Amino acid sequence: MRILITGGAGFLGSHLCDRFLAEGHTVVAMDNLITGNTDNIAHLAGHPGFSFIKHDVTNYIFVEGPLDAILHFASPASPVDYLELPIQTLKVGALGTHKALGLAKDKGARFLLASTSEVYGDPQVHPQPESYYGHVNPIGPRGVYDEAKRFAEAMTMAYHRYHGVETRIVRIFNTYGPRMRLRDGRVVPNFIQQALRGEPLTVYGDGSQTRSFQYVDDLVDGVYRLLFSNEIEPVNIGNPGEFTIKEFAELVNQLTGNRGGIVYRDLRTQDDPQVRQPDITRARAILGWEPRIDLAEGLRRTIPWFREELRKRGEVP
Repeated sequence: MRILITGGAGFLGSHLCDRFLAEGHTVVAMDNLITGNTDNIAHLAGHPGFSFIKHDVTNYIFVEGPLDAILHFASPASPVDYLELPIQTLKVGALGTHKALGLAKDKGARFLLASTSEVYGDPQVHPQPESYYGHVNPIGPRGVYDEAKRFAEAMTMAYHRYHGVETRIVRIFNTYGPRMRLRDGRVVPNFIQQALRGEPLTVYGDGSQTRSFQYVDDLVDGVYRLLFSNEIEPVNIGNPGEFTIKEFAELVNQLTGNRGGIVYRDLRTQDDPQVRQPDITRARAILGWEPRIDLAEGLRRTIPWFREELRKRGEVP
């Protein structure tokens, strides 16, 4: 198959490029590099099955030749981004999804949307099944991401129902691993960097809020299976192992040997979800998928990458 991956130079997009190339497919990566980085795909330079197009998908998308599938992963995806790039976040979820769906319709390609657990907002149902409609503040600072993805899901289903486009929707829960941006503001890169510098880990609030962390290889496998399934309804892909932020901080300190401990600060993010845990019943039943890499093992695979990146910057010995 010949596959277009928007956001292909990003954290998740670059890992998807690797997987599809490894499976023998041809990959076209597209990215405007607003949050993506060509370092993530530098190792693919010269690969006969890989090409890269620098382009903003909120503008008309042209790709020469046939396409069998489009994976729409272009989007800023961290709280720092929502504050710094609110308009771009809304545009890529709305206009970018519309343009990518139009290309899928034109090419007769299957379309897979990268949606998010953030469509559930600060949930009042726990864990979160796909049938839950969510609890989202549309005018809060996080709303630019939450509502962009909710709109993207609606647009995707409209193209499926009205135009007959083959569509898939993955709702991605917290995912981590090598190639995360160091300054993206999320808890995994924040804690690992602080720990590697020997600093106390900064926890906002009392640390009782929960998250479910999924290693990137598990996410990529779930996306791959979903693309080749016949499922048109959204599917949660995430690790149901639920940890408090305090427990997560303690684990990072343990695995890095950091003796800096933990410091607590006032909560700083409006509408920050208090709990997050995927119900993956559908993924298990429909895709035969469930995560294989637990949090400790995933962090052991991730920490060395962060250490090397910090060494390049002269921030750790």
